[in-house]
Amino acid sequence: MKKQSLIKGTFILGLAGIISKFLGLFFRWPLQMLIGDEGVGYYQMSFPLYMFFIAAASGIPVAISKMVSERNAINDHEGVIQVLRKAMLLMFILGAGFTAILLIFSRPIIAFLKWDEKSYYSLVSIAFAPIFISVMSAFRGFFQGLQNMNYTAISQVIEQIGRVIIGVGLAYILLPKGIEYSAGGAALGAAAGGLFAGIYLLAKYIKIRKEFKVNTVHDDIDIMNKLLYIAIPVSLGAAASSIMSLIDSAIVPQKLLQAGFNYKQATILYGQLTGKAFIMINVPLTLSAALCASLMPIIAEAYILNRRFEVMNKVDLAIKLSMVIALPSCLGLYNLAYPILNLIFPGQSDGFKILQYSAISVPFIILAQTSTAILQGVGEYIMPIVNLAIGCAIKTAITLQVVSIPSINIYGAVIGSICGYIVASMLNMILLKRKLKININYFQTVIKPAFASTLMIIIVVIIYMNVYNYTISSRIACLAAILSGIIVYGIFVFIFRIFKYDHVKNRIFRR
Repeated sequence: MKKQSLIKGTFILGLAGIISKFLGLFFRWPLQMLIGDEGVGYYQMSFPLYMFFIAAASGIPVAISKMVSERNAINDHEGVIQVLRKAMLLMFILGAGFTAILLIFSRPIIAFLKWDEKSYYSLVSIAFAPIFISVMSAFRGFFQGLQNMNYTAISQVIEQIGRVIIGVGLAYILLPKGIEYSAGGAALGAAAGGLFAGIYLLAKYIKIRKEFKVNTVHDDIDIMNKLLYIAIPVSLGAAASSIMSLIDSAIVPQKLLQAGFNYKQATILYGQLTGKAFIMINVPLTLSAALCASLMPIIAEAYILNRRFEVMNKVDLAIKLSMVIALPSCLGLYNLAYPILNLIFPGQSDGFKILQYSAISVPFIILAQTSTAILQGVGEYIMPIVNLAIGCAIKTAITLQVVSIPSINIYGAVIGSICGYIVASMLNMILLKRKLKININYFQTVIKPAFASTLMIIIVVIIYMNVYNYTISSRIACLAAILSGIIVYGIFVFIFRIFKYDHVKNRIFRR
């Protein structure tokens, strides 16, 4: 199987992620129109538990990717198959177990977290997803380890299509029974998407398996031990972030009640934070996730083969890419928060201020993710998790203290997230410098992208205002401004020689 470069792999996964997010609008938009902020609040209350499973199991695909890349680098094809088999068994046990726990203990979970009883239907529906997502994730880790992102990218699109069709269809069918039933139907879409994507990846694996020409695969207990050694720290780190979302789902509504809001108002505010602001924040994070997925196996291969110069080059390139993604996204979401929400959720742009302030966290989240992927690629598994845990502790402390203040309310959760990720990202960068003993060129990786982003947003705002004055339509003006911003920013990237044309061309079309 042909390997792909860092830029090409990131481009493929990033494009698939953007397509998936666009398809996700066909899920979010009708869902918002059907059940409103209150119904989205019920849906989102159960979602952190699902994301907790994704996080808890996320270390295994990362471990698969790293171990497959290392074994493939030395042409150990039997080892590649052994890794997938052991990981598949582990993922299936985790997925089936989590599904069973959610189904059996759904009522006690709702009571313990003090959720609204109407969130029960969403929780039961989302419980079916882990068993399918686990198998799908194992295959994705396998293909990423082979440094070919095509199959993972296509599976992301298939997963989203299944989620949209089944989720929105059931939400519409069940709406006459009540918005809580409709929210439950929407939650079932996650399981359908995982099932469809898993079937596709299984079919592709059967085809790729023949290329390895391995007739007999012997059992190797050391593989399971190493999988767990890599996966557990990674999962703990991802689980820490997910636990923070879970804690938010418990403490933010309760603290909003203390601030003087009633149950419905608290649910609506929480729905605006998680169902609108977080959704938009996740768009640039999709590109960051694509970068990290491509980065891990490439760094791991270069590191195990002792190619120090290549490791240094990839680290510099990865940080530059992360800033090229993060900085314009931050400024764009901050300055166009209202028109963006009005474009995606017509007539329901409430909560745009939450999106504005949440946008400030984007560069720090992306930097934390990228630096974590680099550190894990060179075998540093524990300390990035410790750094993230410190950041999460700071976030929780701020959220607990600030959300209950009536004048701050839901923005306390946003402030907590910003502070937490600033700390985690800075600690990671300090660790990265010590581990690899490198000096990052911040002028090239941060200052230039920041300058290009600032010029871009000035032009974007001017275009938005002029188009709006001409058309009296914020949606048309927003689309024109966003498309113009993409083109203008791309031009600035090459004018300021952040990336050179020949460099990008060679990186995309050559290994």
